Amino acid sequence: MHHREPVWRHHRHVLRSRVPLDWWRWLIDPASLTKRLQFACAGRFHVEVVSQGWGVPHHNESRCMGLPEGRRALLREVYLYCDDQPWVFARTVIPATTLTGHERRLMHLGNKPLGAVLFADPGMRRSDVELACIGSGQKLFRRATERLAQQPKSIWGRRSVFNLHDKPLLVSEIFLPSTPNHP
Repeated sequence: MHHREPVWRHHRHVLRSRVPLDWWRWLIDPASLTKRLQFACAGRFHVEVVSQGWGVPHHNESRCMGLPEGRRALLREVYLYCDDQPWVFARTVIPATTLTGHERRLMHLGNKPLGAVLFADPGMRRSDVELACIGSGQKLFRRATERLAQQPKSIWGRRSVFNLHDKPLLVSEIFLPSTPNHP
């Protein structure tokens, strides 16, 4: 029924040999991806917001967060660029219940990187990383690669649930072919 969605697996259940070596370290790195990308980018690192608004998360996203099927959430999609090369496509799902109190600021990030907010919060906790190989028939693949001149056969992504004061949000980061070798 949900064949157009990637199959996400705990990183320990993914065969290392299936993942391109250049991407494995990016995928399992527990540090802030934003910081790593800024470090790797010799030029201008910037975030471009593709879309942000209320919508229904994908089935697997709702399931991952324990959200009732069909429940709306704030969906944010961005590209992380180095100069004019998109390196990463990121999709964030933020339930309405998360956007209360101090976390309301997450609605107003604009083109500030989310990672800068998450990793600056001493109360932040993060779930284990799940990985997926995302193929051309899937919605997420289409969204992530629509800016690319050449379509790869498949791309790899990772996702994890971040908790800010026990309020969850799901962040999926999809690595595009232009992402450099891990610094």
